[in-house]
Amino acid sequence: MTGQTHANDLPFRRRAHPFRDAVFSGLGVVLPPLLTIVIFLWIGGTIEQYVLSPVVQIAERVLARTQAEIRSEEEFSPGERGRARAVLDGVEYQRLERGEYVPRAHYDLLVQRLGEDPIPRTGATFYAAYYRLVYLRPYVVVPAFVLVFTLLLYLLGKFMGAGIGRFFWSLVEGGIERLPLVRNVYSAVKQVSGFLLNERALQVSRVVAVEYPRQGVWALGFVMGEGMEPIERLVGQECVTVLICTSPMPMAGFVITIRREEAIELDLTLDQAIQFIVSCGVVIPPKSPLAQAVVGEKALRGLAPTGPTAPSAASPAVPAASNP
Repeated sequence: MTGQTHANDLPFRRRAHPFRDAVFSGLGVVLPPLLTIVIFLWIGGTIEQYVLSPVVQIAERVLARTQAEIRSEEEFSPGERGRARAVLDGVEYQRLERGEYVPRAHYDLLVQRLGEDPIPRTGATFYAAYYRLVYLRPYVVVPAFVLVFTLLLYLLGKFMGAGIGRFFWSLVEGGIERLPLVRNVYSAVKQVSGFLLNERALQVSRVVAVEYPRQGVWALGFVMGEGMEPIERLVGQECVTVLICTSPMPMAGFVITIRREEAIELDLTLDQAIQFIVSCGVVIPPKSPLAQAVVGEKALRGLAPTGPTAPSAASPAVPAASNP
């Protein structure tokens, strides 16, 4: 029947879910800062567990063995031996559970810092806890560690800049290259870190737009360096090596070699490009340099804009097919 409307012909209406939409909207607001905090807490916990804690433990043991004032019971006079508090050379000492003596001032300060925690039994453990709670506090250890680590990096950079430093480091890398599995991981990490930390100026932009995997499809790429000489001789032009990243991991993808003129430089920072790739295109830079570059490239090539256009006078009209 022509006058009736079939149910399939009715326009599809999405069911309203105000509660669910509100929950997802709130999740979209809370999730980014929450994940940021979680990531930074994870980084801080990893550094504290594998870097700061071992450094603090080593410092505790070194100070406990070199600076500790531990006295044995034989050093005291017969009248002072065995007492909970004994005096030696005018200094009052406190006896520990294992029979060793420590200065009374150190003992009282550690008891105050320990609170309800048990008092160490031996002199070595006593001074390890003493230096950790009195001198190796986080507000002292963290700035000192950052300063020392920065100084070591500076000295290492100066050492590597000298000829003897490069010689010794080449020996170390030679040993690493002989390890079957380690050399592959080390080589990949070295290339990525060298690309991110190298400050030498490249002849082309770091972020470019290229037509990949076919003409008309545009992708972001990172210029990794110059093209290989055999390919340049075959092409007859200067080439560049470009990393086409895959979402959402920007460090994975495909390495291609293209002509230098085919790499369109973008007014785009490395951070913006990585955010665009990691977010799978959701986070778009404000000025959209990729779209501007594509439009400019089409204008240079003289391509007509896509979409329906009116037939020109030069092109004959195609007659419409008529039913017999």
